[in-house]
Amino acid sequence: MKILVINGPNINMLGIREPDIYGRETYSGLIEKISDYCKAKSLDVEFFQSNHEGSLVDKIQEAYNKFDGIVINPAAYTHTSVALLDALKAVSIPAVEVHISEVDKREDFRQISYVRKACIAVVSGRGTDGYLEAIDILCRNGDKR
Repeated sequence: MKILVINGPNINMLGIREPDIYGRETYSGLIEKISDYCKAKSLDVEFFQSNHEGSLVDKIQEAYNKFDGIVINPAAYTHTSVALLDALKAVSIPAVEVHISEVDKREDFRQISYVRKACIAVVSGRGTDGYLEAIDILCRNGDKR
């Protein structure tokens, strides 16, 4: 199974940005954690992070016929981007939406997710371990096909 992990704006600032909300783990630490987890499960994984909406859309489109699942933390674009929703719907690759913090218990605007409509599951508020849970969800979904 080949999984694409996509991270949106400011995720590259993990460990620096609001550590009381997002923790002290760095982006490179997150990549290492996911890589080790996937290696232990014999999964292929690729990572992509961008602060630019169009780059995220392009990466989702490029995933078509190349990946079996997408783990996506759209970050701030969760609440604003119909373009990401449309890209996910267009490629029809099983996707899991991930958020490090528990967005449903934060500001009102963070409780709106456009991309959720194109995802098979949402993992929120589990810190960076949520990415691992999302990978497990994709693996279980792949076993059903």
